[in-house]
Amino acid sequence: MSESRRVPVIRWRREQPGPDEQGRAVDDNIAVELPVALTYNRVSHVVMMATPADLEDFAVGFSITERLVGGPEDILSIRVIPRNGGTELAMTITEEWFDRLATHRRNMAGRTGCGLCGAENIEQALQRPGAVSNEVSVSQAALQQAVSELEAHQPLQAETGASHGAAWCGPDGAIVQLREDVGRHNALDKLIGSLVRSGFDPAAGFALVSSRASYEMVYKVAAVGIELIMAVSAPTSLAVEFAERSGVSLVGFARPGRHNIYTFPDRITG
Repeated sequence: MSESRRVPVIRWRREQPGPDEQGRAVDDNIAVELPVALTYNRVSHVVMMATPADLEDFAVGFSITERLVGGPEDILSIRVIPRNGGTELAMTITEEWFDRLATHRRNMAGRTGCGLCGAENIEQALQRPGAVSNEVSVSQAALQQAVSELEAHQPLQAETGASHGAAWCGPDGAIVQLREDVGRHNALDKLIGSLVRSGFDPAAGFALVSSRASYEMVYKVAAVGIELIMAVSAPTSLAVEFAERSGVSLVGFARPGRHNIYTFPDRITG
């Protein structure tokens, strides 16, 4: 399924002279958003609103960062099944993890901007994975290199202006891989899913997201051992607190020529 589609719009611009001031009919590209149901051993778990691309990566990343499985090896199969008005990600997982799933089952649909929708209590919402390692070392210049490359690696954002990007960057700041989605959490889950399916080394780089850094974003990278996450916008208080507890270096307000380091600056040289 396409990630975008064209729709008719009336485009009005104040600077247009004459009769065009009343608006002009044109076609515009918009990002596709649809319900994606994640099911495990034929049992529905949650419905997320997402962009219909890289859905197998999304299935793996969501399952791991939500601690529904221990790793990609616990997902025995994934089927992407078109449904009326949406898509089902039908996963078969090991019996051991399926037995645990009952304690994590969500009770509502997840909106596009939702990271913890459907969590039934505070303890479930504020999970705490173990502390990450301390092996990554990157330079200020590498962080800035990644920021400068981000826009060029977001084709859906360039086309529609409506998607977030999550990138995996090498120690020199070069963007190695990027996933896009209308939801920032979904984009990061897609990236993480792609990385763990290929057997990545968390110490071989850092993550960059085109959004704010909320608690859920820091939690997701900590869950797979990523030691540094950089966001183009602000972090939240809970994101900073969680980064401090989990050992993650958190960088925010990353723009060309500037960024703020909130936690563990020792990983960043220069």
